[in-house]
Amino acid sequence: MKAIIHANSRTYTIFVDQPIDISIPLRSTIDNVNAWYQPPPKIYPTTIDNWTGSVKSGASINFNSIEFNPHAHGTHTECVGHITEEPYSVNTCLKQFLFVAEVITVVPEKRDDDLIISEKQIRYAIGNKKREAVVIRTLPNTKEKLCRQYSNTNPPFLSEAAAIYLRNKGVKHLLIDLPSVDKENDNGNLKTHKAFWDFYGSVRFEATITELIYVPNSVEDGKYILNLLIAPFQNDASPSKPVLYKLHD
Repeated sequence: MKAIIHANSRTYTIFVDQPIDISIPLRSTIDNVNAWYQPPPKIYPTTIDNWTGSVKSGASINFNSIEFNPHAHGTHTECVGHITEEPYSVNTCLKQFLFVAEVITVVPEKRDDDLIISEKQIRYAIGNKKREAVVIRTLPNTKEKLCRQYSNTNPPFLSEAAAIYLRNKGVKHLLIDLPSVDKENDNGNLKTHKAFWDFYGSVRFEATITELIYVPNSVEDGKYILNLLIAPFQNDASPSKPVLYKLHD
C-alpha cells in the first residue's frame, strides 16, 4: 500500500506496508538491554487475594503488572523535563509524530578513555541537508545492542558541540543507539542534553531525544519519514517505538 506525503514543499511516496521498526522491545529477562545500574524489568501476573492473573494458572485472562525504568530498559523518548526542576511531560511536549528524518552512520572517535561522536562527524554526515529529525547509528553495529548491559562501561556519547550544531540546524528530534547522548559519568553536567534543548537559552520544549534505538545494518543511510510513537505517560520520558519509512521521490 502506498501513501503520498507532502513535506517541506515536496511530495514523496512511502510504502506503509514496509515499516522499519528501530525500537528495542522490553522483555522480562536478565538479558533485556539495561543501563543506569537498574535490575532487569519485571512482567508478572498480578495477584489479588487468591486470584492470579494468568490463563495458565486458571484465570480467564492474562493480567500482568510491569515494573521498569523507561531510561534504563529499552527505547525511550524524553523531553526537557528530564533535566528541569519543574515537571514537563513528553506526552505534552511532543505534539506531532511524523517527521522527515536523516539516518546517518558514524564511528565514534577515540579521545583519551572516551569514544565521542564529534561535531565534525555530524557535519560531514548531514552536509547541507535540512531535516526535522536525525537518526544516529554507531559502528560497530551488532545485534548485541539488543541485550547489552551498559552500566559501568562508559559507552560512546555525543559531544556538546555536535548537539549545538544539530540544534542550530533546526533538528528537533535526535535519535541515537546509545543509552545517553551524554557521558555515563559526567558528574551530572549533562552538557549535551542541555545544549540540544537550549537549556540556558530559549528552551526547546518541543524537541525530543530518543535513546537506545537499534538500526539494522540492512537500513541504508538516507532520508526517511519517521513516525515517533510514544506511550501516553505523563512523565519526562516514555517507552517509544520509532518507525521509519523509506522516502521515494
